[in-house]
Amino acid sequence: MDGRCGWAGLEKIYVDYHDTEWGVPEYDARTLWEKLILDGFQAGLSWITILKKRDNFRAAFEGFDPEVIAEWGDADVQRLLGNPGIIRHRGKIEATITNARAYLEVNATEGFDNFLWKYVDGEPLQNRFAAQADVPPSTPMSAQASKDLKSRGFKFCGPTIVYAFMEATGLVNDHILTCHRHAECAAMAQSPKGR
Repeated sequence: MDGRCGWAGLEKIYVDYHDTEWGVPEYDARTLWEKLILDGFQAGLSWITILKKRDNFRAAFEGFDPEVIAEWGDADVQRLLGNPGIIRHRGKIEATITNARAYLEVNATEGFDNFLWKYVDGEPLQNRFAAQADVPPSTPMSAQASKDLKSRGFKFCGPTIVYAFMEATGLVNDHILTCHRHAECAAMAQSPKGR
């Protein structure tokens, strides 16, 4: 599709996501955590499935408040397994609770945003791929970030999930060069001193 990354397709919800959100540099720690969780839920599914259920996820997970979720236990897991508005996968739900606890620890010690942005030295990596087929599913950087997240207690954050997350949150600008959003997202980048 001319002027847009090919993965965006034709569905309005997907096009809107591509045109307004995907690749925009995100600097808020809690929002970054929410997006990492949603990317974990996407494992084995298409992103549009998650996108269509995102409001349901936000309601079910108390607005992705990690302080609330970190206190949850098995009764909450059972409640969520009965919620048809989300992906009812025990491992992913339990991982969200574990990840809330890990997030709180990382955020208290160094800032979750700082923890993630260090992989690109605080500024979005501006890739210049000519075609969608050139974009890798993961990179050595996402493999290292995945390893580091796991060492801090995070789950459902393999190298491919982490790379998709980095693309979505603008740590990496992977809009292809012919996409109108490549230059727009590049212009949104803030230097570490500007934050």
